[in-house]
Amino acid sequence: MIIEDGKFVELNYKVIDKKTKDILSAVEFPLGYIHGISEILSPEVTAELVGQEKGDVIELPINCDLIYGPRDESLVFTDHLENVPKEFHKVGNTVTMENENGEPKDFIVTRVDEKSITIDGNNPLCGREVIFILTVLTVREPTDEEAAAGGPIDAEPPELKMPNARKIH
Repeated sequence: MIIEDGKFVELNYKVIDKKTKDILSAVEFPLGYIHGISEILSPEVTAELVGQEKGDVIELPINCDLIYGPRDESLVFTDHLENVPKEFHKVGNTVTMENENGEPKDFIVTRVDEKSITIDGNNPLCGREVIFILTVLTVREPTDEEAAAGGPIDAEPPELKMPNARKIH
């Protein structure tokens, strides 16, 4: 059975920096969706899955600026450490702020030293060229419940790992 609209698909993926070969993110549990209905990956990625079948591995180079837009340095802030609550004093923590219209925006702590902290509101993949490596685990007809819900039922949510610079060989 091949991936096409209306099929239930489960896959694992990892995102690798094309230049450094660092693993930038990976899903811990299979990611399930109904193709063409509950798209959970970017259209550039899901378009490449059409016609694939269980066991296929796809390596897809992506320029992240096309998905997330170019990096915006105005979204990077450095402040004195004492001005920021201690619960945010760790690289990788997320800080949610609101703009003047009350709209939330997530920032990620990217640097902490003895005097200052830096947070970045850009998507962590902005400005990078990456390779999505997707492994197709399941392709089948969805159950009636999955079709009604538009995706998996009672599934564990995928855990996104963002390890610190782990190399692949």
